[in-house]
Amino acid sequence: MKRFTLFLTATTLTCSLTFAAENLTDFANANPADWKTKAFVGETQYSLTEQDGTTLLKAEAESSASGIIFEEKIDLQKTPYINWQWLIESKLADIDEQSKEGDDYVARVYVVLDGGLVFWNTKALTYVWSSTQQQGTEWDNAYTGDAVRMVALRGSEAETGQWYNEKRNVYEDLIAQFGDRGSDKANLKKYRYIDATVIMTDTDNSGGSATAYYGDIVFTEN
Repeated sequence: MKRFTLFLTATTLTCSLTFAAENLTDFANANPADWKTKAFVGETQYSLTEQDGTTLLKAEAESSASGIIFEEKIDLQKTPYINWQWLIESKLADIDEQSKEGDDYVARVYVVLDGGLVFWNTKALTYVWSSTQQQGTEWDNAYTGDAVRMVALRGSEAETGQWYNEKRNVYEDLIAQFGDRGSDKANLKKYRYIDATVIMTDTDNSGGSATAYYGDIVFTEN
């Protein structure tokens, strides 16, 4: 059984970006030996593969839970949108992802706001491909409560073996998920920066297996 610990250490297939953008992962030039990882139970295997000339990240989990951490501060005032593509080969059956026993995800991407010395201020917003929840479902993480918010960008109705494009305004999502309705000035200061972005495929609680593919994670201005 894992404890979901907040941690820090992250080009789409067809889209050409001509505005301000930051490719956080750059899989085409990445060296897996340089990646920072965090293991909870066992280790999910992450490797690079190619499809139609594009370098992708392949994640394979066997009753394991570990993530790749891209520790880089992103200024959401300049590039608030996170963009990526992903595909899964199969879903996890008969799990309740809102429980500790079912807190497993074939694919997830999350952003972390480091609380620094005030560790209880650390927050994470987790975009997941849910095996059993409907698309758009939102909930508190089973282990950490409202310090980690889960959002099902893809749900039980999504097709396996199919690529999906994702684009989210992280700044707006942070405010929406963590309930800060203060002034724009206060929100800008509190949520202007994220400190890390994480990719994780995990099946440690359910004891299952999962394979997912991720395209580059890119932050853009619009």
